[in-house]
Amino acid sequence: MKLIHTDIEGVFIIEPQIFEDSRGYFFESFNTHKFAALTGINTHFVQDNESRSKVGVVRGLHFQLAPYAQSKLVRVVEGEILDIAVDIRRGSPTFGHHVGVVLSGDNHRQLFIPRGFAHGFVVLRGDAVVHYKCDNPYAPAAERAIRWNDPMLNIDFGINPEQAILSAKDSANPLLAQCDELFDYNIDYYV
Repeated sequence: MKLIHTDIEGVFIIEPQIFEDSRGYFFESFNTHKFAALTGINTHFVQDNESRSKVGVVRGLHFQLAPYAQSKLVRVVEGEILDIAVDIRRGSPTFGHHVGVVLSGDNHRQLFIPRGFAHGFVVLRGDAVVHYKCDNPYAPAAERAIRWNDPMLNIDFGINPEQAILSAKDSANPLLAQCDELFDYNIDYYV
C-alpha cells in the first residue's frame, strides 16, 4: 500500500499494490494493521456500504454529527467518480476547503475521509459501483448535509450543473453558511 498526502491534513489517497498476470489481477483492498501503520489512525470500521449510480449522479455532501461522526474509506469497483471531502471543522485553517480525487475501477485508488468532513461524489464514467467503509454506523438522527454546488465551496464537479442528477433530499440541502451544527477543529472526534 502507498499513502499519498493531500492538501488537507488527515485526508489521504491510498494506492494498493496490484499483482497482475494473464489471469487478471489481485490486490489487498484493506488491511487494518497496514492502514494504522501508514496513516497513524487507529480506527475500527464497522459498516460497509455500496451504491451503484449512473453518469451525472451527484450524491452528497453528507456527514453525521458527533458522537456518530464517521470516517470513510471510499473506493470504486467499476466506473469512475470524482470523490470530494470538504473540511467542515470550524477553526480549521482549511475550513470550507475540499479535496477532489478521481477514483475508478481502473486506478483502484481509495480516499480516506476523516471525521469532521462532509463527503460526496459525482459519477463521471460508466455505471459506478462505489464501496465504502464507515467507522460508525448510520445514525439517521445525526445525519446532515451541505448543498453540493454551494458557491462558497467553489467545487468543480466536472459536469454541467443542469445535468446533475440529485435525489429530492440532496436537492434541498442547505448551504454551509446555513449549517449551525458542524465540527470543532480543536476537538478530537476519535476519543
